[in-house]
Amino acid sequence: MFACPHCLVLKTAMPKKARPAGDGKEQGPVPKQVKVEAACGPSSPLNFDSPSGLFESFISPIKTETFFKEFWEQKPLLIQRDDPALATYYQSLFRLSDLKSLCSWGIYYGRDVNVCRCVHGKKKVLNKDGRVHFLQLRQDFDQKRATIQFHQPQRFKDELWRIQEKLECYFGSLVGSNVYITPAGAQGLPPHYDDVEVFILQLEGEKHWRLYQPTVPLAREYSVEAEDRIGRPTHEFTLKPGDLLYFPRGTIHQADTPEGLAHSTHVTISTYQSSSWGDFLLDTISGLVFDTAKADVALRAGIPRQLLLQAESTAVATRLSGFLRMLADRLEGTKELPSADMKKDFAMNRLPPYYMGDRAKLVAPGGQLPGLDSTVRLQFRDHVVLTVGPYQDPSDETRGEMVYVYHSLRNRRDTHMMGNEETESYGLRFPLSYMDALKQIWNSSAISVKDLKLTTDEEKQNLGFFYPGGGGGLEFKMNIQGHNTLAFVIGLPLTSRTS
Repeated sequence: MFACPHCLVLKTAMPKKARPAGDGKEQGPVPKQVKVEAACGPSSPLNFDSPSGLFESFISPIKTETFFKEFWEQKPLLIQRDDPALATYYQSLFRLSDLKSLCSWGIYYGRDVNVCRCVHGKKKVLNKDGRVHFLQLRQDFDQKRATIQFHQPQRFKDELWRIQEKLECYFGSLVGSNVYITPAGAQGLPPHYDDVEVFILQLEGEKHWRLYQPTVPLAREYSVEAEDRIGRPTHEFTLKPGDLLYFPRGTIHQADTPEGLAHSTHVTISTYQSSSWGDFLLDTISGLVFDTAKADVALRAGIPRQLLLQAESTAVATRLSGFLRMLADRLEGTKELPSADMKKDFAMNRLPPYYMGDRAKLVAPGGQLPGLDSTVRLQFRDHVVLTVGPYQDPSDETRGEMVYVYHSLRNRRDTHMMGNEETESYGLRFPLSYMDALKQIWNSSAISVKDLKLTTDEEKQNLGFFYPGGGGGLEFKMNIQGHNTLAFVIGLPLTSRTS
């Protein structure tokens, strides 16, 4: 197996010689290629038994350890497969012919579909107003050689939902997708880079790709780049059905459908937007400052008079540097990171678990209600996040901290990754004294109720006590300050079984 300095290419053909590119210039030699055997049978080309199993089969034959050591956030990976079963499976994920039925369901320009062309290095949007009609869409595709960009197809296509839900569990980050359908001899988008890690699956036809050296490695935002700034491609190749391409955020790229061939359809699956250490630091620092200010009077002291009117800030920067060093020292000894909004946002906006049939089965507890001798386990662990955050009691306006458990069992698939759609969080809050018991449940495949690290037997039983609530959800019963309290109507994924 051969790895060039910038990517890995796996193919079944012999190495090709340099050939003229579309602009008449010589493209670089195609890296050495090796034969890839069919990954698996046509009935099950991907492994959905677990998130790690799915990803391993997703990038097969590359090993997961190799991928994260050599490619993730570093350089592109190209896998060109000769696997008819996988090609057939990829083609089933989304086809041009699917648009006719999708249009009949009611989709709209801008929100669900963009129609665009790359004209002289710029993106030209050809959207109409309102609802998308298939005949008009097909006319723009055939006559104007426009690319059809379909937003977040996992809202409509079950198998993409199934794939992306598992990938969200695997990465612990939102996973979105877009389908691009481009006619022969056309290009939809100009050279650009994205702020996401990108996986390209070629579904129909062929797509000619060019990748360029990043100008902003691991970029935090999307940007179009002019042709005269990006230089020569570092890689140039054509994807066929069943092929996979990965490249890190910041990688400049452009793609077109070759002349004289059928249209191309590919799906871009992307993740790790706003998931950097910088984002995590921003998410954590506000809660850390809030907690530290409660204990340290120096942070509660007022800033100098007219500070906000001053142009010079050298002395202020020195003072802030001291505060940051103090916060760093405090962070070293912090057991629970405060105010983790990233966790809550992830739980609120991700896909619900993939299910077939009755959704209510996701949250309905089975078996008898647990007692002290019962065993409890956490179901759908990959769809639950645990965090600590501030809480203000509305009855007496006192402030404190509580444990929050958020889950995605009741999230809406039809609004996934749509940005402007309203979302709500589902979960429970607990006193901080419940943290150790919650971690026991979290970290155990199963645990006896009587072994939970809580003070009283009543608390232990309440932590595992669920019963059907209104509207098909579940209500969780727990004891707070001596009162039996119904916390939230939710669907916390705890199930119980009698020992």
